[in-house]
Amino acid sequence: MASALTDKLSRLVKEMRGQARITESNVQDMLREVRMALLEADVALPVVRDFIARVKEKALGQEVISSLQPGQVLVSIVNKELAATMGEGVADINLNAQPPAVILMAGLQGAGKTTTTAKLAKHLIEKRKKKVLTVSGDVYRPAAIEQLKTVTAQAGAEWFPSTPDQKPHDIAVAAIDYAKKHFFDVLLVDTAGRLAIDELLMAEIKDLHATLKPVETLFVVDAMQGQDAVNTAKAFKEALPLTGIVLTKLDGDSRGGAALSVRQITGAPIKFAGVSEKIDGLEVFDADRHAQRVLGMGDIVALVEQVTKGVDMEAAQKMAEKLKSGDGFDLNDFLAQLQQMKQMGGLSTLMDKLPAELAGKAGQVDMDKAEREIKRKEGIICSMTFKERKNPALIKATRKKRIADGAGVQVQEVNRLLKEFEQMQTMMKKLKGGGLMKMMKKMGGMKGMKGMMGGGMPKLPF
Repeated sequence: MASALTDKLSRLVKEMRGQARITESNVQDMLREVRMALLEADVALPVVRDFIARVKEKALGQEVISSLQPGQVLVSIVNKELAATMGEGVADINLNAQPPAVILMAGLQGAGKTTTTAKLAKHLIEKRKKKVLTVSGDVYRPAAIEQLKTVTAQAGAEWFPSTPDQKPHDIAVAAIDYAKKHFFDVLLVDTAGRLAIDELLMAEIKDLHATLKPVETLFVVDAMQGQDAVNTAKAFKEALPLTGIVLTKLDGDSRGGAALSVRQITGAPIKFAGVSEKIDGLEVFDADRHAQRVLGMGDIVALVEQVTKGVDMEAAQKMAEKLKSGDGFDLNDFLAQLQQMKQMGGLSTLMDKLPAELAGKAGQVDMDKAEREIKRKEGIICSMTFKERKNPALIKATRKKRIADGAGVQVQEVNRLLKEFEQMQTMMKKLKGGGLMKMMKKMGGMKGMKGMMGGGMPKLPF
């Protein structure tokens, strides 16, 4: 996420913290570096100027100069102004309307409107307990209609059919009529996009807006676009009364400028951020927390939320009861542990939320290799029979060869997995006997996770 900007700013944060005394001279030096980092990250020039002016005014005030820890106060000011540039706090989605509340999705082709529409549907169903209908007004790209149908099903929402020979206006009227008759709470309307701004696109979306009278008009923009995102934002702002922004591909290796620019250019708050390609990869955007991430301070709150969401509490309880009753830890349980890690969003998305000092160490680890290892182990266990998973002692030479062939790996990898499983089994026996504290000491705290994820994997730095 905005790796280049984060690297530069987190390095500056360390330097700022080390300043024993703040003077006009060293503030100017710091701000010059911040300005360069922001410009290189494709933040729009007017936004950079405004940001630097606000930081400078506060940094040269009595608040910093008289402080016992001026470096930390300066970091706090930069953090606060970054958050202010992106909108401060959380801007909630507005559903205060006579049902169905209509949400219009606008943006260029390739920004991720269709998948974002489905992700938003899932969010509204799970977090707001709403009955959601989606419809596609993109009659120029038949694949877009089918794509929305597919991702809407994945989200657990209902899809309203449309065809390329219909007019977007007629589709909108039919969809809203259907939504009213079938008591839907929310209607999400995916619109056509172009590779560039054109008059036809803007005329069409203006007509849709007038027809639907949406409670929310969300501008979907690719966070990796940089300056192009700013130009697109200006054009859509002039055509539509935008109520919010959705930043997509925030997990990509973007320069990060869009997040800092579009809010100020459009005046509309950033409401959501796409953080992965998965259907649940949409987060409510929190400007304060995002500012901390950009400054390399991490986002521990989001990390805890992600881990908690990924943990199946019911499965964990069953595992505890199974161990307590004396039933052994088998390969089915080991597989469940590996799958739990995938549900948490994978190692790389977890690392993204760690503070820069920890994530920097993690960056030296090949996360892709680590995630491939987990998938390989999953494949090996899935190549075993039910009896073999329940009783790994059955797995001798001929069975190992069959399992290796089924998983497309070497026999040595099957042996390695069985050895790691035995280590995990020993740990679980100690859990049953109440030796948790002793086990944690031997594991060296969280480093024991290495055992769960495999000795062949790089060691995590925490």
